[in-house]
Amino acid sequence: MATRTSFNWSDEHEPHKSRTKVIIKEHPEIRSLIGRNPYTFLVILLCVGVQIGLTWLLVSQAWWWSVIAAYCIGAFACHTLYVCIHECSHNLVFKNKTLNIISSIIANLPMVFPSAVSFTKYHMKHHSYQGVEELDADMPFRWEAKLINNSGFGKAVWLLFYPIFQGLRPTRLKEIKMFDTWTFINFGVQISFMALVIYFLGAKSLIYLTLSFFFSVGLHPLGARWIQEHFLTHGDHQETKSYYGPLNVFNLNVGYHNEHHDFPSVPWNKLPALKKLATEHYDNLGYHTSYTGLLVQFLTNKDLSVYSRTARSNRGKSTLPKKAEPTQSLSESL
Repeated sequence: MATRTSFNWSDEHEPHKSRTKVIIKEHPEIRSLIGRNPYTFLVILLCVGVQIGLTWLLVSQAWWWSVIAAYCIGAFACHTLYVCIHECSHNLVFKNKTLNIISSIIANLPMVFPSAVSFTKYHMKHHSYQGVEELDADMPFRWEAKLINNSGFGKAVWLLFYPIFQGLRPTRLKEIKMFDTWTFINFGVQISFMALVIYFLGAKSLIYLTLSFFFSVGLHPLGARWIQEHFLTHGDHQETKSYYGPLNVFNLNVGYHNEHHDFPSVPWNKLPALKKLATEHYDNLGYHTSYTGLLVQFLTNKDLSVYSRTARSNRGKSTLPKKAEPTQSLSESL
């Protein structure tokens, strides 16, 4: 395979809406899975409690214990909180939208940087306009892909600092309003929380919390999730891949990513049931079973690079007015 020097280009619109129509026609019983899971809020409280408790315990320990704990424990807690924020973004925790936003802000607390509200508005566009560079914050910058290319060291650095690259991408999405009231509330709550943590536990507490966050979405087996979801690991024809492995316990089944994109109104605890109902549509798709194996593959395989993504300009039948607020995708409205 020749080394990629650009994204894979598609003239088609995002692939999930069409499959959703077919699946729901063949399996109308899937509608019974659509709903919410308020118990996700208990998961949020548990993981926030774990992070605060460990931060307090580690203050009196040598700094290197913070590194070990962040990689072995904190990364998992933060990754679960990240997925909980994802569930809140789809209003899959509570029926009331405001309660979902508040829940996501609470889940954001141990993750140092205020991102929950911003994630919600950009993630909705990712579902509706997958691969459209002007609207999908999950798509890397072209300069980002060129900078990293297929160097193993470069890809390791890219994963290590993935939150920084991801945080820069909204500047490209001019059609989406970056700030609103909830964004500023998220910032205010997060800054206040971190100020309290530093005041009561000292600046050393930042080591554990910051490393936990970076490991949870970066150079860690859990970071392979970003490669699993939309990188072209199974040929150019399949943009989205699912992960069926043990780390779905911490992923809250977001590894069932084809299933989630097809039916984003199905909460995490019912995604395995969704796959079982429509197994003929998912068993023939490429998938992953090991994040560690995928991480090694990404770092060592020169045929895989940050260019291994599908880009498009086709937005489908929908049109997006300038500065429009996030809207639900077709499959969310089912």
